[in-house]
Amino acid sequence: MMGISGFEPTFLVGLEAVREEHGPNLAALGGRRLTGFAIVRFVEDEDWFADCPVVLDFDGVQIEICHWKLDELSISWNSIDTTTAISDWEWFELTPAWSSADERLEPFVGQELREVALLEWRPSSYDLADGTIAVEFVFDAGRFHIANALDENSIDLGDAHPEFVRHPLGCGAPPD
Repeated sequence: MMGISGFEPTFLVGLEAVREEHGPNLAALGGRRLTGFAIVRFVEDEDWFADCPVVLDFDGVQIEICHWKLDELSISWNSIDTTTAISDWEWFELTPAWSSADERLEPFVGQELREVALLEWRPSSYDLADGTIAVEFVFDAGRFHIANALDENSIDLGDAHPEFVRHPLGCGAPPD
């Protein structure tokens, strides 16, 4: 998909589906260091292509997060090879490439992950994004979350908007 080697997303909708499928593995990331990340940027202007997955590496355990459409979230594990060029890219005039440059994520590299949480968007009034899920990563020096920006990813620093309901997954040993 998107010409990304190894990327075969399985999109889920809703808190329970994401928590059931990925909760134990997300929690097991706790205590690991963020050792790297990769996002897709366009070679020509270095703009982030937010439709592509955000790849985070925690001491050799790679998580790949991608939001799609209005409410779908794919989390995959150790499947994307960010050293391989993105191919089959004829439908867009710019050239995508993996990058490890991002001013939002760079300060977290080398830090130990303290907690992971799922954030559920529950606004006080009608909102098309109601029920969308973000993934939050908490470190001693701060936090960031990867959310659905209505058919693409967003990376936001600090505390989440108050209309997100936080569902901590904790951190612990890998599941059996």
